[in-house]
Amino acid sequence: MELASELMTAVQINAATAEDAPLVASILRAAFAEYERLYTPEAFAATVLNEELVRRRLDEGPMWLAFHDGRAVGTVSAVLRENGLYVRGMAVIPSARGLGAGARLLAHVCDVAAAARAPRVFLSTTPFLASAIRLYRAFGFVRTEDGPDHLCGTPLFTMEKRL
Repeated sequence: MELASELMTAVQINAATAEDAPLVASILRAAFAEYERLYTPEAFAATVLNEELVRRRLDEGPMWLAFHDGRAVGTVSAVLRENGLYVRGMAVIPSARGLGAGARLLAHVCDVAAAARAPRVFLSTTPFLASAIRLYRAFGFVRTEDGPDHLCGTPLFTMEKRL
């Protein structure tokens, strides 16, 4: 656990702005490229946002970037809803996996949810993102029966962490 804690502290989290849209879009592309064949084309486009869609998402709620050694390696966004904080677009570039960026991003989102007194943190994921699902479970997320069950034909399920 000590090594994991050291890795997480080596990752810095900063709020993203509209000027960061090209960077966020490039992180999403890099993170999901290896899974593209598992998505329908429409679902992949909805997951791997272009710069314009990143800017729109920023209008809906906060977005953050994870930095390791001064290099942007991950991103996540969230939307506060009546029933909790919804996590969207969490991604870490392949070369940075294992450095604690995903854990640091998820911990940050959970802290934001707690500060907002949200009853839960929840997200939708695809069954083929095994390493992400392991991370969510390690943070106490459990699968729910809530929808949606697909995104443009690509299977999804919801996970939540009650606060």
